[in-house]
Amino acid sequence: MEKREKLYEGKAKILYATDDPELVIQYFKDDATAFNAAKKGSVSEKGIINNKISEKIFGMLEKAGIPTHLVRRLNDREMLIKKVEIVQAEVVVRNKATGSLCRNLGFTEGMVLEPPLVEFCYKRDDLNDPLFTEDHMVLLKVATREEIADMRRYALRINELMRAFFDALDLELIDFKLEFGRYKGRLILADEISPDTCRLWEKGTGRKLDKDRFRHDLGEIKEAYQEVLSRVSR
Repeated sequence: MEKREKLYEGKAKILYATDDPELVIQYFKDDATAFNAAKKGSVSEKGIINNKISEKIFGMLEKAGIPTHLVRRLNDREMLIKKVEIVQAEVVVRNKATGSLCRNLGFTEGMVLEPPLVEFCYKRDDLNDPLFTEDHMVLLKVATREEIADMRRYALRINELMRAFFDALDLELIDFKLEFGRYKGRLILADEISPDTCRLWEKGTGRKLDKDRFRHDLGEIKEAYQEVLSRVSR
């Protein structure tokens, strides 16, 4: 697989073209950002850890029937993926209230959300990724009604699978965000699934093993990410 020109660089990853027009290489960086990049930093080996965790979780989801962009992990920092057209909506699934849900809407920290809450956020850094409704998504031509229904259905199924997966590792899945892409006429799961995109609390202690350690200056960021990798690699 020949690595060619850079196609796109985001806050945490870089995409490169390959000699196959349907495949790209996703490179995981060590850059860390929070609060829509208002806070920036770097975490040693974060990209390596997130690449390996994403491979494990995408593989688990694929086996359970969730279509993803993963083809295979190439090396420590690079993953070969299907080239998709990213839907400009982040899908957030919440099992317990924390973060912006408490800050913006007054939910009580740690409140159990039953059924799980599904939110959509507009992927626009210049607008601070605001929440938006299904009607907004259709009017903005971000997604069709059918695509929105598919994303919601996939998100809830992924939540079921990941909650059970992490529960077996003594981790509680608090919330997470997903991105989807269009590939050959259908939606598939894209981007990454890692402590950058999931809130994971250790069962019994409540210790945070995710990006909140960077957001809130809790320290031991690499160690927390490495702990998650160690558990998903069992």
